[in-house]
Amino acid sequence: MSRARSRFRTRYYDLFSRVYDRFVAAHSSDREGRLREVLAERAGLAPGARVLDLCTGTGAMLPALARRAAGGLVVGLDFSRGMLEQARGKTAASSVLVQADAERLPFRDGSLDAVTCSHAFYELKGAGADRALAEVTRTLRPGGRFLMMEHEVPERLPIRVLFYIRLLSMGLRKAMEVLGHEESYFERHLGAVERIETETGRSKIIVGVKEG
Repeated sequence: MSRARSRFRTRYYDLFSRVYDRFVAAHSSDREGRLREVLAERAGLAPGARVLDLCTGTGAMLPALARRAAGGLVVGLDFSRGMLEQARGKTAASSVLVQADAERLPFRDGSLDAVTCSHAFYELKGAGADRALAEVTRTLRPGGRFLMMEHEVPERLPIRVLFYIRLLSMGLRKAMEVLGHEESYFERHLGAVERIETETGRSKIIVGVKEG
């Protein structure tokens, strides 16, 4: 990615951080945040667990993860300083915010019990999605889980158009490879991949377990 494009992307997400929570709530029909609780519950965290929220954005997932990993470590990682500034008010004592790239995770091999990614995976660019998944697999312990929650294709035409515009940020080829084929895509890196339909019907959860 050129420096100009990188600066534009950074600036875009720094500005987007100001409306991000409202955008996700409206898009997923989950204004009360129930789906984040479902995602955290599916992570199967025990007290003392070490968990990463990848592309954490404004940190909306962090409280739900911290409640289940009591006494452990919850890390919210994002490349956008603006997003992390918004997240600071949501972090618990056991939570840490890290500014870093999803494609180059600053964690040791096998050091994490679980990784979550809520409504952000489709933002990864082209081959960046493959590199991020490889990094997730590297940092998970055997038996650790990666859980992705993403929007289903919206029914309303105006929102559907916005959804496809967002999806195309991955690049047309990558978008066609991933959308509707998430299970087979994740199976390239993880085993025992499962798709879970959510109560609103507007989001889906894909769970993959790292093989031992």
